[in-house]
Amino acid sequence: MDLILWRHAEAELGEPDEGRALTPKGHKQAAKMAEWLDRNLPESCRILVSPATRTLQTVEALKRKYKVVADLAPNMSADDLLRAANWPDSREPVLIVGHQPTLGQVAARLISGQPQEWSLRKGNVWWIAQRERGDVTTNYLKAVVAPELLNGPAKHPSR
Repeated sequence: MDLILWRHAEAELGEPDEGRALTPKGHKQAAKMAEWLDRNLPESCRILVSPATRTLQTVEALKRKYKVVADLAPNMSADDLLRAANWPDSREPVLIVGHQPTLGQVAARLISGQPQEWSLRKGNVWWIAQRERGDVTTNYLKAVVAPELLNGPAKHPSR
């Protein structure tokens, strides 16, 4: 199974937390990442999203069907997220658009096998996949993508 974790793009400060909207920079981050995801996600990918405004605005840039899942709201647990994704038993890849610290906790658990506090930066995607070799299944990090890296190669000053 592939589990793709997409942290919402940059959002405004304020209350209530679930009503915070994306900033102009956040909309640009979401658009860049959505373009990359659209090229790389299989058509069969299930897309599950937190009900918070900033996650909904982030996923709308992808222009694919998605399902809002209450168990992905801010401050839900890593166990809630993994249950919602049907990890590791889903037959198709699952994209989760969610929040810190839950996304970092899930990434840490699946990649390191230990409960740890890892941080996914705003707008970033972490793609976690499984490899089966005989009777052994291992999780591995297939990709980490940041929206600021999707502009093309960096320009270096001439020497």
